[in-house]
Amino acid sequence: MSRGGRGVVRFHLARVVLIVALAFGGLAPLPLARAQPPGKIPRVGILRAGILPAGDPFIEPFRQGLRDLGYVEGQNILLEFRSAGGKPERFPALAADLVRLKVDIIVASGTAGIRAAKEASTTIPIIMAVHGSPVEVGFVKSLARPGGNITGLSFVNPELSAKRVELLKELIPKVRRVVAFWDPTTPRLHADVTDRAARSLGLQLEVIEARGRADFAGAFAAAGRQHAGAVIPLASPVFVSERRFLVDLAAKHRLPAMYETREFVDEGGLASYGAHYPDLFRRAAVFVDKILKGAKPADLPVEQPTRLDLVVNLKTAKALGLTIPPSILVRADQVIQ
Repeated sequence: MSRGGRGVVRFHLARVVLIVALAFGGLAPLPLARAQPPGKIPRVGILRAGILPAGDPFIEPFRQGLRDLGYVEGQNILLEFRSAGGKPERFPALAADLVRLKVDIIVASGTAGIRAAKEASTTIPIIMAVHGSPVEVGFVKSLARPGGNITGLSFVNPELSAKRVELLKELIPKVRRVVAFWDPTTPRLHADVTDRAARSLGLQLEVIEARGRADFAGAFAAAGRQHAGAVIPLASPVFVSERRFLVDLAAKHRLPAMYETREFVDEGGLASYGAHYPDLFRRAAVFVDKILKGAKPADLPVEQPTRLDLVVNLKTAKALGLTIPPSILVRADQVIQ
């Protein structure tokens, strides 16, 4: 047979093999962001303070981030949800459970959750979806070179805590006494920064500890006894998970409040200033993808937010008898009518 004839035969045989393979799915394109070993589907643990996945406004952005990268839950990635239910003391047991499951990555947020994951494993990559001061609490050596098995996103919280006090004073010029609710499972740094900012503005600030829902009613009652003109719940994943309860108590006690995220304002809170959390959680999916593709957490710089939102709820302001200054309205990223 001539060389040309043999080439034609090989070409037809290749077409037959391709058609048969496609018919049986052997060469069907996989919806994978990367090639996985046969039978191996990466498993990602999600460690959060609130109820998962229902009731957590940031899980869907994280899932969307994974979908954007080609991951299909249940097909080429598995998500293991673990919720502390507003009780930070449960984190160590939940983190240990994820380690027993041999998850490939743990995604956590807040000091208590990240610390529990860190203490449970020094080898499993840990992604901080949200944290305000990872260098100060020792989770990473630096933002540029994390070292160890932790990386992720930081929202520069100490500086934002001071800015919230400034905005609160501008929002309510006549305010003189302010109460800050501090979750003692988070760094004291946030409370100290808030106190210094308040004193620089001539405000009297009282810090009241509140670990969770059981403490909130008493904290608001104490703020009332101290004749506080406003309250500032400091950054805490527990507070975020209980945001509706906090907002309702603020309305009941007729106390203006400045919050860390817009999710509080969406629930009826007065105002918020801080990082856009959905963006952070969506970005956490990118870290998952990079690590599953072989990147090491120690080599992935910690990212900071590119978007900060000031949100004001005019309906709540009216209910509290407040007039929002034009200087706030013109700078607000969103005004809820």
